[in-house]
Amino acid sequence: MTNVIKQEVNIELIRSEEALALVKQEIDKTLSKSPLIIREYTTHLMASQGKFIRAVSVIICAENAEGLVHKNAVKIAAAIEILHLATLVHDDIIDNAELRRGDVTLQKKYGRRTAVICGDYLLSVALRMSASIENKKDYLDLALPDYVGKVCLGELNQHINNGNIELSTYRYLKIISGKTAALFEASFFAGAIFSGCQEAEVKSYRRLGYHIGMIFQLTDDCIDFEETVEGANKPVQSDYEQGVITLPLIHALSQISEFRDQAKAQTITRADINAAVIKAGGLKFTRKMVDKFYHKSIKIIDELSLSPHKKEQLMGILKKASRLS
Repeated sequence: MTNVIKQEVNIELIRSEEALALVKQEIDKTLSKSPLIIREYTTHLMASQGKFIRAVSVIICAENAEGLVHKNAVKIAAAIEILHLATLVHDDIIDNAELRRGDVTLQKKYGRRTAVICGDYLLSVALRMSASIENKKDYLDLALPDYVGKVCLGELNQHINNGNIELSTYRYLKIISGKTAALFEASFFAGAIFSGCQEAEVKSYRRLGYHIGMIFQLTDDCIDFEETVEGANKPVQSDYEQGVITLPLIHALSQISEFRDQAKAQTITRADINAAVIKAGGLKFTRKMVDKFYHKSIKIIDELSLSPHKKEQLMGILKKASRLS
């Protein structure tokens, strides 16, 4: 049974713009005031922060009918964003990435061992922050540690399937449902709990977060083939080289037998991959999958009881996920 927050007149509520500003302040304060032994590394991470899309999702979903946000949503939004940062640090170690959002990665600048420990530290910070909010009993159904587990299992599943040219579309979607979609689901779920909406709507928000998370990852799969390093602010044309099999390539492997045989013999080049993906329509296939999740998202948004402003904001996140804006 989901414990939905009831908006009492004596509960402090703030404007969503103020809430988002406070989220950023909370993250900056947490990173800049880390213990001295790790502060140099967390300060480095502050320079490459993203657009806080998960935190923005929490705050938007947390808005009540008057556009106000429960003050405790700030802590959860900051915790989820720091948790996401921890996963990026670990991702960069696994991928041996040199760039993240246009800046040198932590592992490249300070070494893999240091980066592993920093990622673990950020994970502990996120969980401690989520546990520090007032009236914790009201938020038990959020179960942020469970979402941490989903992310870890998704990453492990991806690692286990590195280089697996037999990977199916179904199996791949299961992997990214944990690796990427889980934190978006947690963000929308958390915001809905704070918004004061009914339990049925909380579940709808949760599904919406899942769909949007899947869209973000599948769109990112296409970016690896379509964007330049400058445009993406991270390495591109590199997923396969890191052993990661994404949906455009999975489709090409399933459609072109001679290409699959070549992959088994480990003789394919990046040019071979690009040509096969184009020939098989791998990007078109992936975009069709994006469209399916997009239309499911639209259906949920249309069914939710939303103010015009909140609907516009949710549509903005959806369009950003699918790169329509």
